[in-house]
Amino acid sequence: MSEEIDGTLLEDTLLNLDELAKSCQVSREWIIERVQCGVLLNEDTGTDPATWIFDSTSFIRAKRILTVERDFECNPELAGLVADMAEEIEFLRNRLQRSSTPST
Repeated sequence: MSEEIDGTLLEDTLLNLDELAKSCQVSREWIIERVQCGVLLNEDTGTDPATWIFDSTSFIRAKRILTVERDFECNPELAGLVADMAEEIEFLRNRLQRSSTPST
């Protein structure tokens, strides 16, 4: 028995404010607050939230910030700092892995 899975390639996805909020299961206000305090960035840095567009990186970051805030009951700025550190660790691990892989 085969099962069909319908999905979207995450890296090609662009989301507006409402779509990001729904995907993360948070309110629009939650997203707006994180953008305004600088821990969540969008493709369009305008001041009108109705025009904001978020990419897959923003989606992953929003989910990470949300998890940190809920798990540790911390403020958005601290959660953003933790997200920064996690992203840096991931970048460095990938870089280390690439440099240690023998070229063919």
